[in-house]
Amino acid sequence: MNWLDQLIHGESVAHSVIIISIVAALGLALGSLKIKGIGLGIAGVLFSGLALGHLGFTISAPVLEFAREFGLILFVYTIGMQVGPGFFASLRREGLPLNLMAASIVLLGAAITVAICKIGGVNMAAAVGLFSGATTNTPSLGAAQEAIRSLPNLPPGSSVLPGLGYAVAYPFGIIGIILTMLLLRALFRVDLKKETADLLSKTRKASEKLANVTLIVTNENFDGHRLTEIPGLVGLGVVISRIKHRGADQVQLARADEIIHTGDILHAVGPAKGLEELRLMIGQISRVDLRSVKSNLVMRRVIVTKKAILGKALGELDFLEEHEVTVTRVTRAEVELSATPEQRLQFGDMVVLVGNESDIASVSTFLGNSVKKLNHTELIPVFVGIGLGVLLGSIPIAFPGIPAPVKLGLAGGPLIVAIILSRVGRIGPLLWYMPNNANFAIREIGIVLFLSCVGLHSGEKFVDTLVHGDGLKWMLMAMLITLVPLFTVGLVARIVLKTNYVSICGLLAGSMTDPPALAFANTVSGSDAPSISYATVYPLTMLLRVVCAQVLVLIFL
Repeated sequence: MNWLDQLIHGESVAHSVIIISIVAALGLALGSLKIKGIGLGIAGVLFSGLALGHLGFTISAPVLEFAREFGLILFVYTIGMQVGPGFFASLRREGLPLNLMAASIVLLGAAITVAICKIGGVNMAAAVGLFSGATTNTPSLGAAQEAIRSLPNLPPGSSVLPGLGYAVAYPFGIIGIILTMLLLRALFRVDLKKETADLLSKTRKASEKLANVTLIVTNENFDGHRLTEIPGLVGLGVVISRIKHRGADQVQLARADEIIHTGDILHAVGPAKGLEELRLMIGQISRVDLRSVKSNLVMRRVIVTKKAILGKALGELDFLEEHEVTVTRVTRAEVELSATPEQRLQFGDMVVLVGNESDIASVSTFLGNSVKKLNHTELIPVFVGIGLGVLLGSIPIAFPGIPAPVKLGLAGGPLIVAIILSRVGRIGPLLWYMPNNANFAIREIGIVLFLSCVGLHSGEKFVDTLVHGDGLKWMLMAMLITLVPLFTVGLVARIVLKTNYVSICGLLAGSMTDPPALAFANTVSGSDAPSISYATVYPLTMLLRVVCAQVLVLIFL
């Protein structure tokens, strides 16, 4: 059985794979255990790594470093791909106040970390680990570790301290967010059902779905004019899809150059406000719904998957006119968009087509409509994106007063590149689109690799630090990093800004980039409403935590 002993205790690649597999399997099993609905989740992998590391299970340093860093890259890159499309939009909307509050939580936590280092006498290498663990933010831990390795003449063992601090602080990091939510709820005597209903009502108004209406043309000023001559039609976001001329028996497709007369009946799709303005201009609501009148026109939903048309505006697609097909609406990421001529198509958009069966079949071919392509992950763009992210993260940026250049590193570079590329969507033949199931699978593999290696690397000294060293002191200080920023900003949000409590819960979870806390908020509210503010602040918070971790190391270590 010598081969088995070599496999378990040797330094081969097979040995490393087996150890990481054991850590991952045990950790995921541990994380799935829940007490009153709360569990460690993915952090269970960290603690299983710490346990096996403490028991003497190790892997070779080069393999460990590669697996850890590559896992981190996969994790942050897929996060960027997921949040990228909505990142810039979240900053343009009412998300600005939420992002300012989230940024305040991050910066206040960084300030407390500096105080812990200067007043509490904790080495910044450990303090930055407390900062990452107390805020349950794994990428910032990776950024801090990379920044530490870039510094010259560091005392031996410094690279281990961030992982130890992270592991000590992480458990209360999860509990602290939930505790803050419960404290705020009790303090302000929140009626959770009312708060949730109010937020959902506000959200529905802000993202109102497209409506449709059938109108009779009664305004004689439009008699004999083309549809394109209706003032401001494009600006209203309205699409006229069907028309029944006065005295005609058939309903036909409403072409752009269609001439209308008084007594004609039109079917229009668009925002409710735009439809009402159209009614005031041209006529009155008809009792006849043209969709129910027998005709050769049909409606079909088609998925955009052909690369050649990505990024093109609907008004540029000549084949729509050639085949007498009208696009009435575009659905992207479960949001309905007006099918105006300026609307540009992205991969995965679902468009609603109106026309006859044969023309729609031809247009469907032009648009792609391939579910297979929609669910296929193109790997060339993934590796190109990762390579560009590593390149960006390796560029040194000098700032006055900082002894060493700042780098975005393997955590920040891929994250920023992924956000940008997912927003761009396509460059030449490269399509930056990743199906949700593939994104989630790659992300989970990445974070499992990273946490497994962090645990194995720190496990040898973890128990000794917690029991005989400064572990308990670190834990108490980490509680300050967790609770003080969350509770302070939560009070300001509720008292000063009058923010909805459910939004505050999403804000707190997003500011800590903590999915378990979001899951708790969704559960207690009985809806996905907290996810709105969570998604709004998540991208900026993630970037800010990565940068703060590096700055703390480079200035104070």
